[in-house]
Amino acid sequence: MPKAAREPKKKNKKSKEPPKPEAAPDHRQLGIEQELFTTSIYSPGSTIFLPNGARIFNKLTDFLRTQYDHFGFQEVITPTIYKKSLWEKSGHWENYAEDMYSVTGRGASGEKEGRQVGEDEEYGLKPMNCPGHCLIFASKQRSYRDLPIRFADFSPLHRNEISGALSGLTRVRRFHQDDGHIFCRPSQIREEISKTLEFVRLTYGVLGLGPYRLALSTRPKDHYIGTVEDWDNAETALKDSLDTSQQPWTLNEGDGAFYGPKIDIILKDSDGKEHQTATIQLDFQLPKRFELEYQAPAPEIEKKGLTTEDPELLSVQGPVTPVLIHRAVLGSVERIMALLIEHHNGRWPFWLNPRQVKILAVNDSPEVLAFVQKTVEELQGYEPLATTGAGRGLGALGAGLVRGGRLAIDVDVTPRNLNKKLLEAKLQRYGVLVVVGKQNVQSGRLTVDFSAIPDYRYDIRESKMLNNILKAYQEYKQTRDSQFSGWGENWAPDEDDLPIQLDDTPPRRLDWEEVKAFPISARTLRRVLNGLQTSFV
Repeated sequence: MPKAAREPKKKNKKSKEPPKPEAAPDHRQLGIEQELFTTSIYSPGSTIFLPNGARIFNKLTDFLRTQYDHFGFQEVITPTIYKKSLWEKSGHWENYAEDMYSVTGRGASGEKEGRQVGEDEEYGLKPMNCPGHCLIFASKQRSYRDLPIRFADFSPLHRNEISGALSGLTRVRRFHQDDGHIFCRPSQIREEISKTLEFVRLTYGVLGLGPYRLALSTRPKDHYIGTVEDWDNAETALKDSLDTSQQPWTLNEGDGAFYGPKIDIILKDSDGKEHQTATIQLDFQLPKRFELEYQAPAPEIEKKGLTTEDPELLSVQGPVTPVLIHRAVLGSVERIMALLIEHHNGRWPFWLNPRQVKILAVNDSPEVLAFVQKTVEELQGYEPLATTGAGRGLGALGAGLVRGGRLAIDVDVTPRNLNKKLLEAKLQRYGVLVVVGKQNVQSGRLTVDFSAIPDYRYDIRESKMLNNILKAYQEYKQTRDSQFSGWGENWAPDEDDLPIQLDDTPPRRLDWEEVKAFPISARTLRRVLNGLQTSFV
């Protein structure tokens, strides 16, 4: 009998496990990898920014400073420490003392029997800037014509958070806030809040953060100052401003500051955890406590936020208490940096990148090293001491001068293989790589790789400036070569010789190979990079 056909053996296939999701970026780990910041047991909760982190910090604060003129803010610098009596006057000592640092210091009077009067007087490190800004407002007489007055301050603040709550850059004890205070007339409240919401929308759009949500926090059940009527009026004004903004918002009952209700801007981190960043707070209480006032006609009408044309009422001048709006657009600069570090995960936009440019020397010959140094100086806008006319103007200083915006430039002149240096620079996420070798010295132009610039909002291949530079250079070189054979072999025209036309014609899309090895002079490269910075690319 024929043997029964055997059934084919079933292969014991191991079931494939689904790939594990990648861990969400953690700014604490990325901060170490990118050499942005560190901490110390000797100052827990206080960030130590390293050079790369300081570059990002300064870029963020400089961005806000460039917007201040448009939004009408004047920057001030105020003390870090004030007497206890100031904090008692503001209400902080009663309502916020457990979150403040108390310091013992000498008083302001002179010597008495070998010691100073008030030597054991109690002081407090400031947790916020509002009392100091009230002192500035009170330092001179104010008219209704002067208002609104807007002060901005980046002074460091200290809050005595419990050690278990400390976390990276998101929860710290010493931090910087883009703190602003607007002293305005009652009739100006809604307009000022609308402008602040516009400032927030602009800033978060440039930073690429969002979407964010708005939350209105109202009067706490306990620990608040002022009357219920004042609180109700303030909350109504904020609700009206939120409705006018046409952005969705939610109500956060009982979570207002002790001196007034507030609008909080809430962002999520890479783990989905929410963080309060920007804030807008309406305050009728501090101006009263500091007895702030401005002079206005028809003061009783002015207090209600109304206007009148009655000449009899307008003939009466009197004092009116201003309204105080506390505002922070970034909120804690440290916290917003944590969110940005996780959001970009090492692929920083060029303007924020702490490692913008790296210049790589092909060899360490004296000619190449000298050209590298010259390139750095030209990219930084350094003008050496003039040999003529040195006795006039800035020449009389007897030193060179750096002009224009700063670029973060590093140099690698180590005697290593160029490919190894290129790979290392790419792993370090430099935005622009510049190669300098013998041919670059001879031609006077650099070989630049722009391909690492992220394309969040802008594709470098579509750069009109690069397109026109390349087109103009090629046309100029062809003209020269047709007249003088081989002229353009190792030669590049100066940028002033290039007939660059930045018209409205859409540029062709550059090839990646063109972007990775772009021929350009140092002066022209500086113009391109400054353009990327000022465009917040």
